[in-house]
Amino acid sequence: MAVAERTAVRTPAIALKAVTREMSAERTMTRVVVLGSGYAGSAAIRSLQEELDEEADLVWVSENPYHLVLHEVHRCVRKPSVRNHVTVPVEEIADEDTEFVQGRVVDVDVGDRTVELEDETTLDYDYCVVCLGSQTAFYGIDGLEEHALTLKSLGDALSIHERIKQAAVDADRTDPAKVVVGGGGLTGIQTAGEVAALRDWTDSHIDVHLVERSGEIFPGHDHEFQGAIQNKLERHDVEVDTGKAMTSVGEDAIEFDDGDSMEYEVLVWAGGVTGQDSMSNVDVDKDHNRAYADSTFKTSDDRVFAIGDAALVNQDVEGGPHTEHDLWEQVVHPDADASPPPTAEAAMEEGKHLGQNVARTIDGRELVHWSYINKGTLVSVADDAVAHGVVGSPVNTFSGRPAEVLKKFISARWLAKVGGVRRAVDAWDDM
Repeated sequence: MAVAERTAVRTPAIALKAVTREMSAERTMTRVVVLGSGYAGSAAIRSLQEELDEEADLVWVSENPYHLVLHEVHRCVRKPSVRNHVTVPVEEIADEDTEFVQGRVVDVDVGDRTVELEDETTLDYDYCVVCLGSQTAFYGIDGLEEHALTLKSLGDALSIHERIKQAAVDADRTDPAKVVVGGGGLTGIQTAGEVAALRDWTDSHIDVHLVERSGEIFPGHDHEFQGAIQNKLERHDVEVDTGKAMTSVGEDAIEFDDGDSMEYEVLVWAGGVTGQDSMSNVDVDKDHNRAYADSTFKTSDDRVFAIGDAALVNQDVEGGPHTEHDLWEQVVHPDADASPPPTAEAAMEEGKHLGQNVARTIDGRELVHWSYINKGTLVSVADDAVAHGVVGSPVNTFSGRPAEVLKKFISARWLAKVGGVRRAVDAWDDM
């Protein structure tokens, strides 16, 4: 199974170091391997490139040769052309001295300090940074995984677009196609908004339903914020069904715990996430495939750091580890300070601070502790947006043009950081 060499993947546009190294005890360079190209992974690479000196060897591993701006990928449900703005090639993020290896991670052996890829390639490391993100959780609901589409990748968004177009072909005014989005959190709300926008843009006969098991959308958030979001959804003719817990899903119908059923042509599930399967056998303390990490991002193994959705980061230096339940508590009670929320902003911040602690670990210096400060929340519904709790704003909840511009600005700022100002400017109209 072990392969003694590894080769960086190179595309014609990638100006990354493409060398093949032997795994050898004679190697003197400290090798830091970063797993994942999401918000946490991309921010970590940028930070590590700034913090590590020439004695360190940086390797970046990802299944895709690009960073996906996941919090904007729902835009591709309406306009597939937006893919050009929500994907940033790795060569725009990585320095030429950073080696990029394209592959799917299947395991990390902390004893041998190796990372195993799906093609049985193994990569050795001195320090490993796990930023593998999350995958959709189906909670054991019968038939859900088999029949539902998800929104965790660019391919997912494009598949949703195509399925909705196909469903609309046979629909008419008296028999519209029904698109059901399961899960009334951020992803579900934004997806339902884009489906409604696609319907209006193409003048299709489609009914859009947003189904949430709790009694309210965006569960646990401020009631004024929830109400503003629901008003936007209803303005876009999205029917919101709360208090509806799915018990089983068939090929064309959903059963609920209250005995009701709902037929559908397209079902998108956005009801929850959990850790990646590749973390299942990794010998670090974890919960549901998410590694426990302290506020320095170190796990129970001194050579492994974890950030982003792959981690349960404990912001309380003296406290014990948190579970996925604690993470959910942070989602429904965003003012809690025990654990950072599973958001793009938190992952970006973790990645930014990660490089400093890896460099300090290598140098034997004291590590710095990180804590998250919530700067506000923004939700888009088609081209509209609702903002809440924005730092510096005298208004608690607001929408309209100020919220829309602020949401665009946040996405553009991130694109400028990872891909340059020109990319951010080009993407502005589609964000």
